[in-house]
Amino acid sequence: MLSTAFGVENQENTVDPKFKKFISKYAETPYAPVPEKMLLNMDPEPDLSSGFTELYNRENLDNWIQRGADNMYEAKGEVIVGTYRPPNANSYLCTSRDDFQDFIFTLEVKWLEDGNSGIQFRSKVQGKDKVVGPQIELEEAKRKRGWSGGIYAQGIGGFIYPLWFKSHEKARGAINYSEWNRITLFAKGETVKTWVNGIPAAHYTNKDFTKGYFALQLHKGKTGLIHFRNIKVKEL
Repeated sequence: MLSTAFGVENQENTVDPKFKKFISKYAETPYAPVPEKMLLNMDPEPDLSSGFTELYNRENLDNWIQRGADNMYEAKGEVIVGTYRPPNANSYLCTSRDDFQDFIFTLEVKWLEDGNSGIQFRSKVQGKDKVVGPQIELEEAKRKRGWSGGIYAQGIGGFIYPLWFKSHEKARGAINYSEWNRITLFAKGETVKTWVNGIPAAHYTNKDFTKGYFALQLHKGKTGLIHFRNIKVKEL
């Protein structure tokens, strides 16, 4: 049995009526979110001004490993360009280092063509090439759900932390699909928090994923051309 802990009851944990259908959808997943036990992120975004190490050298993809489908990742100066090639499955550009544990992580993402994406963290490989672990969701615009910054359990199924509360309304509207967007992640021990363009999003605790690699995902779909830049981490 996988262990799960989402925190204590909070009076602001009221699911927006338009998202109530997802409660039953995810109820049988290993990390099923229980609304009345989920935590809220009410902290300011961490200071990003100093102490960070760049994970992308702005020249090539040395120290990165591609897993999954044969989608395209290219080093283009200050950006990594991810291009989805239909009808491929998911692909992941993973850091070769796989022992990131406690950290503040941040990057910027911009959609050139609509498509689903995500940022794996504290993730690992199962079997030959299966990527498993938590993922910061980066939803495509056409989904119109606004859950970018929520946490999905990649390779296991279902959301760990969906942005479905009424109190998540500001976070759901934080992405600007025509501009660069900053995603920030704090992970220390069992605690994980996210911010989207400085706006608090997810907050959960989990005992099962405490160390692993980062990865840039291109999700199976019809399109996807996504730029990533300023990919950096500050270990704690």
